[in-house]
Amino acid sequence: MNVATFLWLLPRNAAITIMKVYRRLISPLYGEVCRYYPSCSRYSLEAYQQHGFVRGVWLTIRRLLRCNPFSAGGIDDVPTPLNPHFRTNTHGFVCAHGATVPEPAAVTRKV
Repeated sequence: MNVATFLWLLPRNAAITIMKVYRRLISPLYGEVCRYYPSCSRYSLEAYQQHGFVRGVWLTIRRLLRCNPFSAGGIDDVPTPLNPHFRTNTHGFVCAHGATVPEPAAVTRKV
């Protein structure tokens, strides 16, 4: 991955990190209280992963405004991106389609 791609993905991956920390440390203190499925924090995480930082923030704000005492709740999935340019790795972070994780070097033993 080149420097430009890294810098482009940095805000998105920073937001993903913040949401993962929130989901791990703070969300369990409240329990399952969200009116929607997936929960608002899960929705936000998916929005950042699929749509990037700016659109992810916009989708998250819209979702939080819909979550109020007068809302019936229900299933509210993140909209599917029209043209995904990036992929999500096994840890949930976003990287370019062509980016690969280097394989660990093979360990050879001398007998």
